[in-house]
Amino acid sequence: MNIDMTRLSSKGQIVIPREMRKNFSEGEKLIIIQNGNQLILKKTNDFSENIKEDLEFAKRTEEAFRRVESGEFIKTNSENLFKEMDKW
Repeated sequence: MNIDMTRLSSKGQIVIPREMRKNFSEGEKLIIIQNGNQLILKKTNDFSENIKEDLEFAKRTEEAFRRVESGEFIKTNSENLFKEMDKW
């Protein structure tokens, strides 16, 4: 899993970080799903019935960010972080 940050431009555009777009082609069609304050981006050819899993992942991610913002977090290294994330 990759996590990165980007910004929304005044024209409503975002840049997908280079590392995250290596499996995408210029002109490829994407689906954007809005779930509250969350946006989920999927390739149209990957869109399937597992959308419930995507929404659940987005919900858990948002909850984790809220905990970090409120100071409820534990400092750890990346190896331990990914082990903990695998438990989700």
